[in-house]
Amino acid sequence: MQGLTAALLVWTLMSPQGHGREAWPTHTACRDESLQILYQSCDPLQDFGFSVDQCPKQLKPNLNIRFGIILREGIEELFLDVALFSKGLSILNFSYPICEVDLPKFSFCGRRKGEQIYYAGPVNNPGFEIPEGEYQVLLELYNQDHSTVACANATILCF
Repeated sequence: MQGLTAALLVWTLMSPQGHGREAWPTHTACRDESLQILYQSCDPLQDFGFSVDQCPKQLKPNLNIRFGIILREGIEELFLDVALFSKGLSILNFSYPICEVDLPKFSFCGRRKGEQIYYAGPVNNPGFEIPEGEYQVLLELYNQDHSTVACANATILCF
């Protein structure tokens, strides 16, 4: 009976509906006097942690990030889709393979369901300056079966 009670308690704590909320809380990935990045998990079953070490308007080619999640799906292959919008208009869409069977780029490639990913380190990106404005970004990580591993709605505010 204690096992059933413990399982029910864990399910209630992990479920967003168990807290009476309809969405995950909004998190701050980084904040500076000229830039703020906020995100919210769009996966109804799971939240995750993400942060950027520095938050300058001028993004460096090697940006240091931190990302943590417990996998609900295995990631033999992992892909990232990014959609960028400003004032409701699509500005940019791209897909990027993060883990491929023959070309794993990170040590967490190949992890299985139930395992944890924690990555703290650089990600390569083209260095550029973020123009002033407000931007919405939809990010989705999905595996070889097109199952969502993580997704987020992010807002970038550049002053």
